[in-house]
Amino acid sequence: MSRILVVEDSHSQRVLLKGVLEAHGFEVTVVEDGGAALEAISRQPPHVVVTDMLMPGMNGLEVVEQVRKRFPRVPTILITEYGSEDVAAEALHRGAVGYIPKRRMDSDIVPCLERVLGIAKANPRHRKLIDGLVTNELRFELDNDLSVVPHLVSHLQDCLGLMQLCDETAQLRLGIALSEAMTNAIYHGNLELSSEQRNADGRNWFDFAQQRSQEAPYRNRHVHVAASLSRESAKFVIRDEGSGFNPALLPDPCDHANLDKASGRGLLLIHCFLDEVSHNAAGNEITLIKRRDQR
Repeated sequence: MSRILVVEDSHSQRVLLKGVLEAHGFEVTVVEDGGAALEAISRQPPHVVVTDMLMPGMNGLEVVEQVRKRFPRVPTILITEYGSEDVAAEALHRGAVGYIPKRRMDSDIVPCLERVLGIAKANPRHRKLIDGLVTNELRFELDNDLSVVPHLVSHLQDCLGLMQLCDETAQLRLGIALSEAMTNAIYHGNLELSSEQRNADGRNWFDFAQQRSQEAPYRNRHVHVAASLSRESAKFVIRDEGSGFNPALLPDPCDHANLDKASGRGLLLIHCFLDEVSHNAAGNEITLIKRRDQR
């Protein structure tokens, strides 16, 4: 059972979050401030920390920063208030792996946790298998099957760790970005589903995507992933077989109007967690570059 630590000063919000998460099978601990959160993590590290932004004493950004500094293996997700879009971007820069606008918390909290847990916990045993890795060039061809994405991402994280390019928190953040890019390649690329459908329909959108993945010509398309890793940088190229789009029409990931949207959040995560992000002219390929941390 996945352990979630909720940091929230409002009693009613603590009760609400605890009830929602426990109903979905999570083991939940709730605390009311950042100091208590750090003590709880030191006693028993959770799998994910979910923290509110506005709290007395240590605020949410400070919680994010302290957790990354003291417990780099524990990912944090920030709950943002309406009108605090700048805070969301700052939280990602400080070390959060994601954020959830408070007005979308009921619909987004569980999918967000499932995505982060899928990347953080996917098949940890195979980390021992990469000790003898001698090549830094990897290529994969994927069906439109989301279930394999966390395992591929986990493998790429392991390869990145072997190259000692970045710390564990940065590896997890890169994993989130890779997962977003591969998911986009499947949903928006191969299945040609629009961002408007995703933002409007919520979980029904996933059902529609599953139906379309069984139909021609979508079911015959693949996602191609190429990784090139060295001691100085990592380059990931993710290409789909869809009809593409005009990259110039992509919404600005830093525009406040886009930060509350699921698609906008995904773009912001990718841009915050990578050093370079670019698309090809056809719009069916994204290149992500992560450079060695300067530590």
